[in-house]
Amino acid sequence: MPNVRDPEAVQGPLVLLPSARTGPLRAVAQRIVLAVVLLFAVVAVVYADRGGYRDGGDGTVSLLDAFYYASVTISTTGYGDITPVSDGARLVNIVFITPVRVLFLIVLVGTTLEVLAERTRDDWRKARWRTRVRDHIVVAGYGTKGRSAIKTLLSTGVSRESIVVVDPDPRVVAEAAEAGFVGVVGDATRSSVLRQAAVHRAREVVVASARDDTAVLVTLTARQLNPHAGIQASVRESENVPLLRQSGADHVVTSSEAAGRLLGVTTSQPNVGQVIEDLLDQGSGLDLAEREVGPDEVGGPLGAVLEPVLAVVRDGRLLPFDHAACASLAAGDRLIIVRSKRRAGASAADPATA
Repeated sequence: MPNVRDPEAVQGPLVLLPSARTGPLRAVAQRIVLAVVLLFAVVAVVYADRGGYRDGGDGTVSLLDAFYYASVTISTTGYGDITPVSDGARLVNIVFITPVRVLFLIVLVGTTLEVLAERTRDDWRKARWRTRVRDHIVVAGYGTKGRSAIKTLLSTGVSRESIVVVDPDPRVVAEAAEAGFVGVVGDATRSSVLRQAAVHRAREVVVASARDDTAVLVTLTARQLNPHAGIQASVRESENVPLLRQSGADHVVTSSEAAGRLLGVTTSQPNVGQVIEDLLDQGSGLDLAEREVGPDEVGGPLGAVLEPVLAVVRDGRLLPFDHAACASLAAGDRLIIVRSKRRAGASAADPATA
């Protein structure tokens, strides 16, 4: 039995693009307000000159009759049981009520056209996005972990347009779309949903689901659709790390143990724990970064590098800064360095301080 909250079970995955215009519901509401204002304007005019109108039933025009006449007149129904008989009433119908009737019809037709145009525009934007998107990052899960991962990606220079959020909750995906991301409503363990997110053309996949079994299924599905993308996954229990790696994850982060280790460090060495938190929070002060060794640094010692170097990645191996092989840097090495945002800002403001 399909889950009623799963839109894929009814009409396929729903793709939400960042909103560029006023939504159709808001446009409809604005037009309804305008239509009601026009109706009350006609009622006021007719009731003010009610002596110039004749009711075929009792001969007099009450307030209810004025509402009735205004409704059937501006909607072009026109039963003819209430008619203007005085010259003034007929003149008002010519110069005021007839233009209001035309404007009322324009409002009704315009509302329909606006909704259809907005839907057509959304369909066109989605089709255009699907044909052009590539080398993007798919984030499966927009909970605490997913939001934190996206925040860090943005702080490292990744654009909002290159991030696609996949989550089964339509309200969560709507929040992501409002924040400027492309959102796909659906279960990321299903290949049809990940295809809507164009995972087969993605550069990276971030698996940030709340459950470990879901993370395994998402990883398996993503790896099947894209054998070359980098997949970064998060699990709560370390015993599931080998399963994630076998499923195709390149890197696995154990969230519960990482938090526990940080708590232990903070308890015994609070200042060290504060530095670790600072390093994890990109853009706040101290940041960890990875860069390729410069041409002028090749062949030189590790100590000649301006930034503090924590490790060197050589031929896929991670070497700590005090490893004997790091005595001389080689072409193709990648450096894991520590950068200070405060120093970077000062250098940009005054090159002499660099």
